[in-house]
Amino acid sequence: MTLQRMDNVGIVVDDLEAATAFFVELGLELEGSQPVEGRWVERVIGLDDVRVDVAMMRTPDGHSRLELTKFHTPAAIGAEPANAPANTLGIRRIMFAVDDIEDVVARLRTHGAELVGEIAQYEDIYLLCYVRGPAGIIVALAEQLT
Repeated sequence: MTLQRMDNVGIVVDDLEAATAFFVELGLELEGSQPVEGRWVERVIGLDDVRVDVAMMRTPDGHSRLELTKFHTPAAIGAEPANAPANTLGIRRIMFAVDDIEDVVARLRTHGAELVGEIAQYEDIYLLCYVRGPAGIIVALAEQLT
């Protein structure tokens, strides 16, 4: 097998501090942050004169990571519509399992999050919802009932 694991998901944000605070409130841990620049990153991502700040977030179980990136140069371009619906092409959401969905939504609202729809129950198994956070990021939350 050539695939070992999924290492991380990367999200470009316009306000790294706000996005980091949002994901810390959700329960991720800041693993570290640093500026990144140089020819190696330019070669990897195919852009010239790259200067970014990166914050690496880790889930509490240590198995998943989220990389938040703020571009200084070249400037980030082409944001999708602020309220892009769930059927817009591209990566639509990241899902996290939570213990208390109502509590998590309430805490994320203090960081500007808004419910996309509403909290809904799927059979007797889950409470589910989508929350829109910083930079229009959609986070799905799932609370297992059984």
